[in-house]
Formats: sequence, C-alpha cells, structure tokens
Amino acid sequence: MEQVKRRDVRKLSLEELELFFLEKGEKKFRARQVYDWLWNKTLKNFDDMSNISLATREMLKAHFSINHIQVDQMHRSQDGTIKNAVKLYDGKIVESVLIPTPKRITACVSSQVGCSLDCNFCATARLKRMRNLHPDEIFDQVVAIRDEAMEYFDRPLTNIVFMGMGEPLLNYANVIQAIDKITSPEGLGLSPKRITLSTVGVCKMIRKLAEDEVKFNLAVSLHSAINETRSRLMPINDTNPVEDLAEVLKFWYQKTQKKVTYEYVIWKGINDDIRHAKALSKFCKVIPSKVNIIQYNPIDEGEYQQADPENVQMYINVLEQEGVVAKVRKSRGQDIDAACGQLANKHLQE
Repeated sequence: MEQVKRRDVRKLSLEELELFFLEKGEKKFRARQVYDWLWNKTLKNFDDMSNISLATREMLKAHFSINHIQVDQMHRSQDGTIKNAVKLYDGKIVESVLIPTPKRITACVSSQVGCSLDCNFCATARLKRMRNLHPDEIFDQVVAIRDEAMEYFDRPLTNIVFMGMGEPLLNYANVIQAIDKITSPEGLGLSPKRITLSTVGVCKMIRKLAEDEVKFNLAVSLHSAINETRSRLMPINDTNPVEDLAEVLKFWYQKTQKKVTYEYVIWKGINDDIRHAKALSKFCKVIPSKVNIIQYNPIDEGEYQQADPENVQMYINVLEQEGVVAKVRKSRGQDIDAACGQLANKHLQE
C-alpha cells in the first residue's frame, strides 16, 4: 500500500514537476527529462531513466509512484482480436480491446470502472459504476494495445475508439486530458483524426465538446430515432430526447464542421420495421452523418435478439435511397466476449 500513498508522478503537470525539482535544489531541465520518460517513452519505473542520476532517481522514488496499469489477463480471439483485463493501481479491473483489420489496428478503451447508465442491451450496464478512470489509466490502455499491435501483428496502432466500459462524457475532464497526452508530440503523437469518442448522447456534454472545438471524431449510440423506443432501450433518452440531441448535434457541426457517426443496432421485434428505418433516415438529415449498423452480440437469453438479415437489408435500402452512407459492421471478438456491449469483467465471475 505504500506505493499508493506516494503521489502519482503523472498527476503533476510539467510546470509542477519543474517546481518540485527547483525546490529540491535540482536543475529545472531535469523535470522535462522525467516528463519525457513518462509520457513519450512511456516508462513504467524510475530505475530505467538512464539519463537521471541514481541519487535523483532515489529521490523521485521517495516522493512519487508511477501507478501504471497491468494487463492482468489477455484473451485472444480466433479472429485475432485481443481483450485485456487491465488491473488498476487500486486493484479494480477494466477491459480494453485490440481490434485488427487488414487496413488498421484499433484500440477500444474504457473510461470508467463500470457504468452508471442502464442501457438494457449492454453487459457493462449491469456493473455498478465504481469510479472514473484517471487520464494516465486511459493513456496506459492505449500504450498496452500499441505494444501488443507490434508484438503480435508487427503493425502500428492506427486508431482509438472510446467505446469500452463507461460513458466518456461523464468523465469529461479526464478523457480530454488523456486525449491531449495521446495526441501531443510530447506523448504518443497520434492524430486526433484517428480518435473517435462514442457517447450515448449526453446533450450538455456534446455541447461542451463543440464549445471546446475538439479535433477528434464523435459517434453517437442512437439505436432508434423514435423517443418511445429509444427510452425503452436507453433510459438516458428520458432526459436527453431525440429532439434535444438533434439540436445539440446541429451546434456540434456548426462549431467543428465534423460529420457524426450513428451507431445503430437492429433488434428483432423492437426497431426492425420500416417506421424505425424511415425515422433514422430523417434523423440523418439533421447534419452530415453516416450510419454504422452494428451486429448485436447477445449477453444472455433475454428479449434482445439480432434482427433477420432481410430487415437489416431493408434499413440499408431505405438509408441509401435518401443518400445516407450506411455500413454493416461485423463484430469481432465474440468468442472472448470482446465485442460491442459484451465487456463485463466476466473473468472475475469465473
């Protein structure tokens, strides 16, 4: 427990680290050297900081810890997908996923331990939200997947999606700080155009994203453009109805000039009819957008079942007739419970 009591060095800004070194009678430039080791070279311990003297390293160890994540368990799917069970400094677990395709390798990362939302079709929603992830814990998930991409595929990480456990806009400050580190030349240097943040549609926080003029992409888990159906699927729609979502997305596009992606699952007997397809097509005209129709991944034998192929094709036809770009996304990693909606720390229950 002693490590937890010391302050995590990555909670300090560069300026705070410089002040620490000056107060200890050290040269100011040492702070930038340490900062580079932490964020650019992604070092996990002070002992490996080869251009820092032994005495200085010992001083750092006396005052600080590096509360680095650990990949506690790793599962590999038949399709190449890798799911990590990530242990945090306090013993809590989140999951992240490496998704390989011929053209890209994507890191799907979590933003919260558990989730406070109650989306009825999602396994993560069955976990209580225990806490928000810190910026360094989000950053570390990306680093772990980046390293796995090189080790197992000999290819670099190309994309990041915030589609793991939790609602990223309910951990706004930490998620933004993590993205800043991921995209900064002093960090991983990944282009923000390669990052997509997915939200259930927290309207006031989408407005804040727009006001902050973020450079990354936005995806919205929609699943229905009809309030009655969407509220049944996603209770947050009661306080963030489709009409409010449409208005805030107009503001998003006005400020960023970025189209939005709608993530959409079609369920048998719930939203698989022409009425829902036409409502989605109309909603897609609010701002420039595209639709990813996502294959449903069952989490039990409950009421949610994947729609029949002919109903999915009906959706595609309706959207294409209105000039809406729509693609069916085949889920990956189903055999290791790594697909969309399946992250639920099942290994803890085994």
